[in-house]
Amino acid sequence: MPSVFITRKIPKAGINLLKERGYSVDVSEKDGVLTKEELIAALRGKNYDAVLCLLTDKIDDEVFEAVGQNCKIFANYAVGFDNINLLAAKNRGMMITNTPGVLTETVAEHTFALVLAIAHRIAESDRFTRNGKYVGWQPMLFLGTDVSKKTLGIVGLGRIGSRVAYHAVKGFGARVIYHDLQRNEKFEKEFSAEYRKKLEDLLKEADYVSLHVPLLPATRHLLNAERLKLMKPTAYLINTSRGSVIDEKALVEALRAKIIKGAALDVFENEPALAEGLAQLDNVILTPHIASATEETRAKMAELAADNIIAALEGQTPPNLVDA
Repeated sequence: MPSVFITRKIPKAGINLLKERGYSVDVSEKDGVLTKEELIAALRGKNYDAVLCLLTDKIDDEVFEAVGQNCKIFANYAVGFDNINLLAAKNRGMMITNTPGVLTETVAEHTFALVLAIAHRIAESDRFTRNGKYVGWQPMLFLGTDVSKKTLGIVGLGRIGSRVAYHAVKGFGARVIYHDLQRNEKFEKEFSAEYRKKLEDLLKEADYVSLHVPLLPATRHLLNAERLKLMKPTAYLINTSRGSVIDEKALVEALRAKIIKGAALDVFENEPALAEGLAQLDNVILTPHIASATEETRAKMAELAADNIIAALEGQTPPNLVDA
């Protein structure tokens, strides 16, 4: 009977698929992220055939060594896989998979929710009202910024970035410009979008900048102090990709100095820690890495991770194999 270790509690949909296949499934009982030492100890405790891990698990060569030669796959419960050492996996012949596609709609929705929330000062005015400061309608109270007819800059035109553009154009009549390594003329035609080869040109022009790039050496601190200064003082920055794409300390300074008008972040550079001073700023909205957190989507992610494991253990190519 094949055995699977799951590093943290996930929706039952994925677990049930594995059990229905006759697999033995062990789920970590810890209410929180396993330390590397705890993960290694758990993997050494049984001869596992597969591991279902999360983006909060740092999977390196020591972890691969601990699980032994019987294990065929680490199925990441996430689209991104920057938590896994792909070279070490390749050297050991370990398959790595992710869960793309199923969370596109949900993350795009959350991204646009952040756009609207920061533009209309939703969180700020909610705190104001809860604290009993609202004494009646005022013509100058919490003036926000329109999204309709404004320019949205998409950085990274993958599935999610494209869907955010859809909401912007179809729902709000916004103008879309985008920066990516490759130009997409089909996308341009469909959404009347314009390509900006240089990121700097997009930053100078956009009213809203939304980040949708993977975390790679080339994208770490993609938005640094110098590039933040290129943005309009009336512009907003939204990030639902990876925290380290932004130099968080530089962002705090930019927000304090009103170099940009505001930011809305779902991810952070050193999660769960925040850069000093970030939480105290009024012109920022912070959500705890929940862009894909709907019941429907998290269940689909669990099922897709399980499908990847089932394929690998039954001698097939997993549907979402990551190429190292």
